[in-house]
Amino acid sequence: MTVARLHDGSPIDVTVLGDGPAVLLPVGTATAEGEAAEQMRAWGADPHLGHTLATGLAEAGFRVVAADYEDHLTHHPKPHTLTAAAAAEDLLAVADAAGVERFAYYGYSWLALTGLQLAIRTDRLTALVMGGFPPLGGPYAAMLTVTRAAHRMALAHRDGPAAPATEPRPGDWDSVEFTRTPEQTGQFVTLYESLRDFDEPAALDRLRLPRFAFAGADDDMAYGPRWDDAHVAIAEPLRRHRDELTARGWAVQLVPGADHLGAMQARTVLPMLTPWLREHLPR
Repeated sequence: MTVARLHDGSPIDVTVLGDGPAVLLPVGTATAEGEAAEQMRAWGADPHLGHTLATGLAEAGFRVVAADYEDHLTHHPKPHTLTAAAAAEDLLAVADAAGVERFAYYGYSWLALTGLQLAIRTDRLTALVMGGFPPLGGPYAAMLTVTRAAHRMALAHRDGPAAPATEPRPGDWDSVEFTRTPEQTGQFVTLYESLRDFDEPAALDRLRLPRFAFAGADDDMAYGPRWDDAHVAIAEPLRRHRDELTARGWAVQLVPGADHLGAMQARTVLPMLTPWLREHLPR
C-alpha cells in the first residue's frame, strides 16, 4: 500500500491489485463488519462493494488502483476547497502515487461526475465509465439544492438537540437520522456550487476516449420537505438523451428494475464493466 497527498496535503491510502491495463476506482477495498455493516445493509447498501469490485476486476486481468475517496472526505472534510477541479487533481494524485501514467476510470453517483471532470482536464484517461449520474442532463441544480439542505440540517443538528432515531427505509431520505457535520456537508455544497455553470455539451465535445454511462432504469429520486422537495433525475435524462449520447460515442445502458442503490451493486456492475473494459482498453 502506498500513500497519495491530496490537494490540501492530507494523505490517502492507495491499494494496487492485479496486473494489466490500469483502472482507477475511488473505492475502499476493506470490508465493513459488525454494526457498521448492518447499518449499510439496512439502507440496501453492500458493505463489501468496493472490495468485490476491486478484486473482481483484478481477477479479470486489470491493474486496479483503489483509494477510498468518499471515506477520506468523511474523516478529512474540505468544506472550502472541494471544487470539481480539486477533486480531479486528487484523482490524478492517486494515480501518481500508484505509478500509473495512463488509466481508465469508473465512478458511481457523484464520483461519476468527478470522473467526467477528470476526463476534461487530462489526456491520461484511457476510458471513462459513469454509473448513476448522466453525462448529459445531469441533476446539478437539484443536487445543489439537496446539499444545501443537508448543510442546513447539519448546522441545526450541531446547534440543537439530535433528531430522534427512525427505522431506516431504503430510498426514503426523510427517514434519515441526520448525523453529518457542517464540515462534511459543506464540502459538497462547495463541489456543486463549482459546477453551477458547467457546460455539458462543450465538455462532451472534448472527449475522444471510450466512454460508457449506465444507471438503474428506476433511478429518479424524490426528496421530501426537509430537502426542499428536490427531484434528482438520473434515469430520465439518460433515457431522454440516449440517442444523442450514442451519436457522441457513448455506450449507454439502463438496468431494468434497478434504483440508485440497486444499479451500483457489484453483481450488476461487474457483468457490464468487465467485458466493456476488455473490449476498449489497450493491452
